[in-house]
Amino acid sequence: MKETALGCVLLAGTALAGVLAASPAMAQAAAPAAAAEDKADKDDGMILVIGTRRTDRSILDSASPVDVVSAADLATQPASNILDVIKNLVPSFYVGSNAIADASTFVRAPSLRGLSADEVLVMMNGKRLVRSALVQVFTGGDTALSFGSQGADISTIPSLGIGNLQILRDGATAQYGSDAIAGVMNYGLREDAGLEVVARYGLTHRGDGENWQIAANAGVKLGDRGFINLTGEYNDEQGTVRNATRPIALVFANQNPGLASQIPNFPGPAQIYGTSPGYSYRFLLNSAYELSDAAKLYLMGNYSHLKADQSFNYRSPIGGTLGLVGGGTANINPNAAFATPIYLTRCPANAAALGCPSSGFVLDNNVYRFSTLYPAGFTPRFVGETDQLWGVLGIKGKLESGFTYDVSGTLARNQLDLSMYGSLSPSFGSQTQTSFEFGKLIQEEVNFNADFTYPIEAGLASPITLSAGAEFRRESYTQTEGDLQSYAGGPFAVQNLFALQGNGTYLPAGQVTKPPGASGYGGTSPTFAGTRSQQSYAIYGGLETDVTDALSLGAMGRFEHYNTFGSAFVGKGNFLWKASDVVSLRGTAGTGFHAPSPGQNNTAILTTTFVGGDQVQVGTYPVTSSIAQFYGASSLRPERSTNFGAGIVLQPSDSLNFTIDVYSVKVKNRIGISQNFNVTAANIAALPALAAVGVGGAVNYFTNAFDTRTRGVDLVGTWRGEVVGGKTTATLAYSYNKSVVTRRDPAIISDALVTNIGNLAPNHRANLTVNWANNGWAVTVREAYYGAWREEVGYPGQRFGAKFTTDIDVSYTFADHYTLSVGAINAFSAYPDRVANSPDNRIFQLTNSLADGQIYPNVGGPFGFNGGFYYARLRVKY
Repeated sequence: MKETALGCVLLAGTALAGVLAASPAMAQAAAPAAAAEDKADKDDGMILVIGTRRTDRSILDSASPVDVVSAADLATQPASNILDVIKNLVPSFYVGSNAIADASTFVRAPSLRGLSADEVLVMMNGKRLVRSALVQVFTGGDTALSFGSQGADISTIPSLGIGNLQILRDGATAQYGSDAIAGVMNYGLREDAGLEVVARYGLTHRGDGENWQIAANAGVKLGDRGFINLTGEYNDEQGTVRNATRPIALVFANQNPGLASQIPNFPGPAQIYGTSPGYSYRFLLNSAYELSDAAKLYLMGNYSHLKADQSFNYRSPIGGTLGLVGGGTANINPNAAFATPIYLTRCPANAAALGCPSSGFVLDNNVYRFSTLYPAGFTPRFVGETDQLWGVLGIKGKLESGFTYDVSGTLARNQLDLSMYGSLSPSFGSQTQTSFEFGKLIQEEVNFNADFTYPIEAGLASPITLSAGAEFRRESYTQTEGDLQSYAGGPFAVQNLFALQGNGTYLPAGQVTKPPGASGYGGTSPTFAGTRSQQSYAIYGGLETDVTDALSLGAMGRFEHYNTFGSAFVGKGNFLWKASDVVSLRGTAGTGFHAPSPGQNNTAILTTTFVGGDQVQVGTYPVTSSIAQFYGASSLRPERSTNFGAGIVLQPSDSLNFTIDVYSVKVKNRIGISQNFNVTAANIAALPALAAVGVGGAVNYFTNAFDTRTRGVDLVGTWRGEVVGGKTTATLAYSYNKSVVTRRDPAIISDALVTNIGNLAPNHRANLTVNWANNGWAVTVREAYYGAWREEVGYPGQRFGAKFTTDIDVSYTFADHYTLSVGAINAFSAYPDRVANSPDNRIFQLTNSLADGQIYPNVGGPFGFNGGFYYARLRVKY
């Protein structure tokens, strides 16, 4: 499969190269420009396409703060996933590593300004990107900032196809609709002509994490009226290991040397915390053609396939009492599959009168043990495959009167296919499967947009730009049925045992239970399989103008109606005052909302967690289901926000500028997930549907359970000049961000989650980036500071300290078209603090790790736990 995918990428690049070579309309080979030269020549007067409907606004005269990440910036970050690229470049952006985080390892939810993934609108060329099919329900600290969210999967975008990324750090729901509470990320796609091929190889300082990437971008000019630009990218990433083995696995190996080789991953850790191995291929199309001077037809498309293979927790066949660092001992239990056997003898026919009912089992030696299947225990491997299709067709233009129009339609689909191997379904005994298909999660969207602007002369310093538009959206969320054994309770889920007495009668001898569903995850049952949809329409209007040469004002409003919960109206106002040639003041105020998605309203997922070494099933159920309503669920309402921002822009010279922006974002009725409600035998008797979770399991559901207030300050300063004969750009970006929970139900939103919302992402982040270029040489050095952070769910009471990391990229361009680069991300291999010994997280003497082998926090922290990554890259550009 991987070879086929790589062949497709190379074939596409080769074919386009042939087209380019033959095309008379092809631009002549451009002079080479190294990454730092591109960066140094970048003009802060770049025209913005987000945050305003005017076409004459730039970064420094925008009423809202905007980060612009150029293609040259992206080129100096060699990560195979663009999430990690942006995390390293933009201080206000955070995403965790998410090792052993169920499906959240495959779709990592990012955060902007400390808010959740679906409170950030993601667009490509100004068009909404489809949501991921995954709703973030993992209960660990990994998803604390986006717990319960359903945002776009940014990792589906190939970085080579991006011309620039504009990040609007301001609420923009009134301009762009639901989800833009924290801001907007708009990926501007390349439309240049030429051929560019990039090959990269890298690995970590420990010699693992080997990573190959080959990418190609080809552009063709269609005379002087249009273009076609196509990008293909293939990545193959090997996994990393950043933990010790489980201490109980080491005990098993010592006690059973003949079976040690059957421990998963032997002689390495029985379970793995690290980057999951996988591969991906991505394609991106951008094209346009002028039908006339006043009409341009455009077509954009994205297809991506990503596959990763994740380690789950090791299921030990034995327990033991092990020594702890600092003294004392701790008991480790065997996994529930091994703790008790399965009894195979059913009560004899007509033995009910003797005390042994037909549903019972006899306590005897006729048993089945899962050690027959897995003598040394097992570590399930969880597989996620993401496929995304996104396409936009539209027409836009400008009339002589200044009237502009943009009418488009979007069709999109994101699918996540989940499966597992190396596992079992305990309640099915010897008939268990060892691999499972859990069903597919599918998000489909249809969007129709019409956007218009018209300038009106009113005797002011500039025309009044009137803007108006309408949107229709339909999104559907589908869960397909999984394998029966992936979700169901088998014949041995509950075994009531009876002991034969000497007089031929039977007496009750206890009960043995085995968890329903597959060990590690649960498939979708027929009850929850199916498609649920939501429709909405919106209209908006606004105006922007320069009242005087010094003062610009803008206002806009938006009305949206949803067939599921009703209507919402939001508005926004902004100003920019140029107090002098050096100083400008700006500010915004507005309201916003995030509509609950069909996924949040209807998702049903069963996952596995461990309490005291015992496997426990946790089910997240739709608020409309009988299970959720049994525990008090009610219908979801939209999140509502109020945003305020104020800033100062300083331009003391042509070579130096600063922006300082402060902000406050209040969000009411935030959508999250409730506490876990424990399932008892009495609960199951009252509601038999709870048998899917089982006795000792837990249930939670989505709820509007809390309000937050986020405040912060962003500072960006840029200097351009010449150092040692080379063009030089130095940029300092600093972000302070703090979220607090202002209202909550303590029975639903725990103290630990409150701590994480305010502290999982460091409150302080800073990047100092220096680019230098001269005579074909280009050097980029970036020093990043990450403040202290906490993850209270997994590591109560521990504060992980502040760290610095250093990135270096050195390039040389030769023979006009070839650029060779070498570099390092986190060059000096900074790691997050090790997990501390505490009553909640005890360090074992055998491995100097937690019971599950953790040495570093599994969320990875703000910069990950892999240490240094070193690479070489060859770029060919014509």
